[in-house]
Amino acid sequence: MDIASKLPEVGTTIFTRMSALAREHRALNLSQGFPDFPAPLALREALARHSLEGHNQYAPMTGEPALRTQVAAQLQRFRDVSPDPVAEITIVPGATAGIFCAIMALVREGDEVVLLDPCYDSYEPAVRLAGGRAVHVPLVDGSFAIDWDLLGNALSSRTRMIVINSPHNPTGAVLSHADMEELQDIAELENLLVLSDEVYEHLLYDGRQHHSVLQYPALRQRSVAVFSFGKTYGVTGWKTGYCVAPPALTAELRKVHQYNCFVGVTPVQLALADFMAAEPDYPATLAAFYQRKRDLFNHALEGSRFTLRPSAGTYFQLLDYGAISDAPDHQLCEQWTVEHGIASIPISPFYQAPPQQHCLRFCFAKQDEQLLRAAEVLCKI
Repeated sequence: MDIASKLPEVGTTIFTRMSALAREHRALNLSQGFPDFPAPLALREALARHSLEGHNQYAPMTGEPALRTQVAAQLQRFRDVSPDPVAEITIVPGATAGIFCAIMALVREGDEVVLLDPCYDSYEPAVRLAGGRAVHVPLVDGSFAIDWDLLGNALSSRTRMIVINSPHNPTGAVLSHADMEELQDIAELENLLVLSDEVYEHLLYDGRQHHSVLQYPALRQRSVAVFSFGKTYGVTGWKTGYCVAPPALTAELRKVHQYNCFVGVTPVQLALADFMAAEPDYPATLAAFYQRKRDLFNHALEGSRFTLRPSAGTYFQLLDYGAISDAPDHQLCEQWTVEHGIASIPISPFYQAPPQQHCLRFCFAKQDEQLLRAAEVLCKI
């Protein structure tokens, strides 16, 4: 058959390719973003317990009530907001699924969606599948801040949505309170929806604070915020996240969710609810834990030829290799995986039009021994 692809330029993601290359060459894998240390024992035991007790059938489409209740309690504790667990919180099988459902539900044929480059690679395919057009606005080189004048100039009568991501993957940049106020003003003035990817909400460093769209009244009315249990609790393979939105937007999101994946995994949801109830302050421990790993990795690189700005958030660190090579980032990260046994992620795949910069993304959510071994290798390059 002659199949006309809806995504003709899309192939296997860079994360899949680099992790496969790392396995093939037994390289240190600082590419794909996942911890290589175990999740909390009590959380893993709760999963086993719920599965063994027979909680293995479909959960409610919107998510287990106990978990939605705990999400609401956590948002009250950390963000001082009180979403309705029945009408405003939806459990989804992974934040990427939540993002996809939100875009498919809210973006219409011919709508334009502003994406801030570099941006996570699932955003544009979802926009295109929804019949929309992605309008890429580059972040400021070096700082990866939003140029609000440039963003304003990119808006048109067809603009439907702006997608933001803070803390930001792949750069680690973080939006400030002033940024959120700018966004709120623009969204109100232009009557725009906002999709806010906040999966790294608890991973901010050097005293920085996370600013959620849910904390800004005008944004909360027009936003879908997407979060990840996998990132917060170190269980990325459980593929469970949640979306928070006002009732009207939630109702539309659920229309897509119920025909896309329908439900999340039941014993996973119940285990998370138990752990969140027993350890409500666990997310508050993450910033210090990961900042120590960031600093360990960065300090170990002080004798290298790389330059860096310490990541403000996420568990990713960009390294500038401009003093080492002029090679394209995608070529170099593959070459170093094969020749030096260390895998990273190029940031050019996160751009529509990559600028002239020389950065690779390294994940520091790894055991200390792995980080020190990786730094030792990088210092010899």
